[in-house]
Amino acid sequence: MSRLILFNKPYGVLCQFTAEAGHQSLKDFIPIANFYPAGRLDANSEGLVLLTDDGRLQNRISDPKHKLPKTYWVQVEGQPDEAALNRLRHGIVLKDFKTQPAKACLIDEPKNLWPRTPPIRFRKNIQPAWLELIIHEGKNRQVRRMTAAVSFPTLRLIRYAIGDYCLQDMVPGEWRMLDCNL
Repeated sequence: MSRLILFNKPYGVLCQFTAEAGHQSLKDFIPIANFYPAGRLDANSEGLVLLTDDGRLQNRISDPKHKLPKTYWVQVEGQPDEAALNRLRHGIVLKDFKTQPAKACLIDEPKNLWPRTPPIRFRKNIQPAWLELIIHEGKNRQVRRMTAAVSFPTLRLIRYAIGDYCLQDMVPGEWRMLDCNL
């Protein structure tokens, strides 16, 4: 049986075990050897990272051909209209590829959301909104690039779920070990 770690990655933490100047790494939170992330989040993103000690499971989770949905809560600058949401739902042409269609909807600010450190900087004259985006890819900075392409830049990005695994009530920096049969 494979082992899986669910980790709520805080803002500013690198999704690797090697530290770099000015950033904490996974090693600062997870004191267990021989686990590797199945996919990444950039330092400016927060939320669910899955780690495993099984290379086949790592591939199954991170390879887009397996189509595991990734659910993101995205705080954007401005109030997206139905036209912007429909563009996300049909796929966005970016410089290097066209995204697959996403599930996209406006949501209320998620309940039990922790404050971000440092806090988000808002513009007084532009009201932010929250989106839920569900994608099956996960290319470099994809969600940020998608929201920017529809003229609603990302202010805060939280990955809430990968497949059936989700943050539930985990606080930033918390991790849990599970046995897994994916």
